[in-house]
Amino acid sequence: MSYEASNTAILLIDPYNDFLSEGGKLYERSKEVAQEVNLLQNLAGVLNAGRAKGFKVFFVPHHRYEEGDYVHWEHPTPYQLASAARKTFAKGTWGGTFHDDFQPKEGDITVHEHWGSSGFANTDLDFQLKQFKIRRVILIGLLANTCIEVTGRFAMELGYHVTLVKDATAAYSHEAMHAAHHTNGPTYAHAIFTTEELLKELEA
Repeated sequence: MSYEASNTAILLIDPYNDFLSEGGKLYERSKEVAQEVNLLQNLAGVLNAGRAKGFKVFFVPHHRYEEGDYVHWEHPTPYQLASAARKTFAKGTWGGTFHDDFQPKEGDITVHEHWGSSGFANTDLDFQLKQFKIRRVILIGLLANTCIEVTGRFAMELGYHVTLVKDATAAYSHEAMHAAHHTNGPTYAHAIFTTEELLKELEA
């Protein structure tokens, strides 16, 4: 099975200003890696190529912070509590808005927000993908070792073919990027490409 419009979707994960734009709450933490891999350029390159081939694009957003989040939870994680303290991706704010270059277009689908790291857990992503008979998913966005990895693992467990794009994502450190693509990636992803390699594959 090849990458065809009938079976392939791009999952764009968490393209929020807080991650991707200067001044965002988390921008400085991933800035070095993001700039080194030309993240914004490669995100756009994958999206443009995919749309040109007729791939369905799914926006897979993290939960946007609202006052009171996690207060009565029995088991919030340290990651979630830190996010709440920073008010990361706060609803109704610039930081909780998608980057200007990565706005949904007609025909794109924005799935329900995920509370943890998986775009599938407690969302409608799997249901939506099945409505369009998608069997292959190309994962791009943030962060390589958290939401990208966990969403990819979940996708594999559900029977999807998973493609990672090493330079259309970023992380807070080079060590995290290495773990995401060289240590953990091969345990669940069926293909791991650079943007250039993926575009060649799509052309072929």
